[in-house]
Amino acid sequence: MTTESMHLSIFIHRPCADVYTYARDPRNLPAWANGLSSAIREVDGRWVADSPMGQVTVQFAPANDLGVLDHDVTLPSGETVYNPVRVIPDGEHSEVVFTLRRREGMSSEAFRQDAEAVAADLARLKQLLE
Repeated sequence: MTTESMHLSIFIHRPCADVYTYARDPRNLPAWANGLSSAIREVDGRWVADSPMGQVTVQFAPANDLGVLDHDVTLPSGETVYNPVRVIPDGEHSEVVFTLRRREGMSSEAFRQDAEAVAADLARLKQLLE
């Protein structure tokens, strides 16, 4: 059960379609999402990532024209964490919004550290795409 959410966002001076296409490709995760993946490979049709939490699987929502980058991350424990993410057009630019959810039993400090990791990942995405 979610007890708290935080919305982290960043504006990127690139068209929404460019940002969405890059961020949605799992092969690009190690370049910008260090909080999730330092390496990733496709195994039997699933994306398996080496993460700070151990080996995880990542599954994105089906490709769409709405900028929905939601993805499930299945942790080594078997728990699946749903991560809502949107790429929102802003004229010729984009805003990426990540909804970070505090999981049951997660300390305030762990939630803060998660938020810092997501913010750093979004900053790397911006740096790569601008």
